[in-house]
Amino acid sequence: MAPADNNVHEITSTKQFQDLLSADLNRVSLINFWAPWAEPCKQMNNVVMGLAKKYPQVLVLQVQAEEQEDISESFDVVSVPTVLLLRGHTLLNRIVGADASELTNAISRHLSGTSSLPKPSSSPDGEESDEQLVARVKQIMNQSKVVLFMKGSPDAPRCGFSRQAVALLSDQKVEFTHFDILGDEKVRQRLKQLNDWPTYPQIIVNGELVGGLDILKETVETGEFQKMLESTSA
Repeated sequence: MAPADNNVHEITSTKQFQDLLSADLNRVSLINFWAPWAEPCKQMNNVVMGLAKKYPQVLVLQVQAEEQEDISESFDVVSVPTVLLLRGHTLLNRIVGADASELTNAISRHLSGTSSLPKPSSSPDGEESDEQLVARVKQIMNQSKVVLFMKGSPDAPRCGFSRQAVALLSDQKVEFTHFDILGDEKVRQRLKQLNDWPTYPQIIVNGELVGGLDILKETVETGEFQKMLESTSA
């Protein structure tokens, strides 16, 4: 699938992807995860290329999901076609399946107010040191007895795994605070390193990593999670 416009890029590496995505953090980007063997992708590829021509201000990144596994995993892409709309590193929409009308409406809606949107937060007074970042991450991890690092918020989760984690904690009547890692790329990346856990959501109890969604499910089923909650006070 050859790009037809200079705002369309075939992704061949994670570095290329990150460089393109980070070049303008106030720009709307369309990321099209596809596979050549999937018939529904052909329809969405045509729709994406049409939108690229109609909206030249949009950065369009074509990602073969199976060839770029690291990128697919980082966005929790589990099926194709999946199309993501982002502004900078913030997820605006996730369209799973060949839903051309949803994609067209979503991109039109987000572009209609582009000029009035606030720019992403930055640190004009200097870069945050790694020591300061680690301290900030640990402070977030200890802000309550149970902390859920997730994509989005409990009321508006932005990935299926985060949605399941919220539902599971709610079913268990667990009070928790949350942190949206899509709103802070530094925290998102540093927490992965700090906890040696590559994906999200991450569930923290008493300032320590429990694990991801699968571990949460397992510990709830065995009763171990409830024991963790009862072990110490917040």
